[in-house]
Amino acid sequence: MAWTATDIPDQHGRTAVVTGANGGLGLVTAKALAAKGAHVVMAVRNQQKAAAAVDEIRAAVPDASLKLVALDLSTQASVHEAAKEILAAHNTIDLLINNAGVMAISEARTVDGFEMQFGVDHLGHWTLTGLLLPALLRTDGSRVVTVTSTAHHMGKPVDVNNPHLDGRYGAWRAYGQAKLANFHFGLGLDRQLKQAGARTASLIAHPGLSDTDLQSVSVAGSGGGFSQRIAHAATRRTGMSADDGALPQLRAATDPAAKGGEFYGPLFVNNGRPVRKPILRQFGMDQAIAKLWSVSERETGVAIATNGH
Repeated sequence: MAWTATDIPDQHGRTAVVTGANGGLGLVTAKALAAKGAHVVMAVRNQQKAAAAVDEIRAAVPDASLKLVALDLSTQASVHEAAKEILAAHNTIDLLINNAGVMAISEARTVDGFEMQFGVDHLGHWTLTGLLLPALLRTDGSRVVTVTSTAHHMGKPVDVNNPHLDGRYGAWRAYGQAKLANFHFGLGLDRQLKQAGARTASLIAHPGLSDTDLQSVSVAGSGGGFSQRIAHAATRRTGMSADDGALPQLRAATDPAAKGGEFYGPLFVNNGRPVRKPILRQFGMDQAIAKLWSVSERETGVAIATNGH
């Protein structure tokens, strides 16, 4: 039997933080968790879209328990403020779903000087996870799910000496690096949690080709280059809906059988029912994870401390 959103266990009494919950996969994820009774913290940048997302969820789930928190992953100060607000209201956190991201955009820098895709997709989530870890570590059976992409296969491990691709920028090169960083972060975090004997697990998921506004942003943000238009067209023709695309991350977050260090995605490369996927590209992974930790701590000033439980 294919795993679907109806298989999500009861979530009453649980708190879930979802980044990018104002649209696409994040909105579907927030709605599905709220429908099962979770209190969902919607950590989003665009507050106008967020308000519309809340209305959409409440139309489907009238008694939804929702909280909006402003989060701009391209600004480390905003990540710190969002984490502070979340921790002030929640002593424990059951789920953190690192879902938000940007894809294959024209070269740009964050406020802190980071390459935008690496800065938003990875470094923003690195800092948020690091700051929220105390609440996660206090919560039995908590999980961190980091959303990557099939594009991680075309990414190269971060260059310690040039993580922001100075003089080497390409929209897809940067996206591949960012999504491989997400992949390595999820796996590295789980290793660290296990070594610390923590009761928190880290998993990774990818949505396949899912028809969300991320592809539209990519086309607009890149100037609508040929490769981006082809990718967007392919998604619409052969990909899945956002409802189906969100299932791998929902399964990673809620399936009682899912375990730390596992990777969930569609059965086929870009579509199909959500299943556990093999971890490929293991050669050199230890070194790649170590480099990612070094760069991330250096750039953000935030360490991932898993011994606070």
